[in-house]
Amino acid sequence: MRALWITVTYAIMTLLLIIPLVKIVTGAWERGADGFIEALVRPESLHAFLMTGMIVVTVTAVNTLFGVMTALYIVRAEWIGPRLKRLLNSIVDLPFAVSPVIGGLMIVLLLGPDTIMGALFQDMGIPIVYALPGMILATLFVTFPIMVREVIPVLQEIGSQQEEAASTLGAYSWYTFWKVTWPSIRWGVVYGVVLTVARSLGEFGAVLVVSGNIMNKTQTATTLVYQDVENFNVVAANAIALVLAAFSVSLLLFMEWAKQRKEVH
Repeated sequence: MRALWITVTYAIMTLLLIIPLVKIVTGAWERGADGFIEALVRPESLHAFLMTGMIVVTVTAVNTLFGVMTALYIVRAEWIGPRLKRLLNSIVDLPFAVSPVIGGLMIVLLLGPDTIMGALFQDMGIPIVYALPGMILATLFVTFPIMVREVIPVLQEIGSQQEEAASTLGAYSWYTFWKVTWPSIRWGVVYGVVLTVARSLGEFGAVLVVSGNIMNKTQTATTLVYQDVENFNVVAANAIALVLAAFSVSLLLFMEWAKQRKEVH
C-alpha cells in the first residue's frame, strides 16, 4: 500500500510539475536560440521585465519593513488587547481568503480615476490605477501576509525573556531589536523575502485588473505572457515563462540553502 501511494504521489508530481515544465522548455526553444533571445529582447519584453523588477523590489522592501513591524506588534505589544490582536490576525490573513482579482477590483473602486480619492491623486500628478503605483498596491495586498506569517512563529518560539532582560539592563528598544531580536528572526525574514519575491514575480490577477495591461506602459512579465498566449505567440510566452520559472526555482534553491545554514548554526 505504501508503494502505491508513493507511486501515485510521483505520478501527480510528474503530471502537474515535470511535464508542464518540460513543455515550457521545449516550447521556448522551438525556434532555436535565435527565437528564444528574440522573444526576450523585444521592447515589450524588456519593458515588462523592468516593470516586474520595480514592483518586486518595492514590494519586498515595504513588506519586509512593515511585515516585521506587524509581527512584532501582534506578538510583543502588551498595549494591544487580545481581541484587537485577533482582529489584526484576521486582517493579515484577509488576502489569503480573498481572490487577487477581488483585491485588484477593490483598489480600482477606491482609487480609480472616477473616484474622489483617485481624482485627487490624479490632480496631484500621481495616477494610481492603470499606473505603477496601483500595480505595487495590488501586489502588496496579495503578498503582505507572507512576511508576517514567517516571523510570528519565530517570535513566539524564542519568547521575550532575553528582550526583557536587555530592557531591564537599560538597553534602548532599537538596540534590543538589533542585538537580541534580529539575530533570532533573521532566517525567518530571509524565508519571507524569498517567498515574497517569488509571489510578486508570479502575481497575475490583481495586477491585471489594476494595470489595464497596456503595452509598454503597465505590462508585467506575467500579463505579457497572457497577452502572448491570447495572440498565439506561444514561443514568446514560453520564453518569458521559462525565465520566470528559472528565477523562482533559483529562489527556492536559495531558501533550501538558507535552511541548511540555519541548521548548521
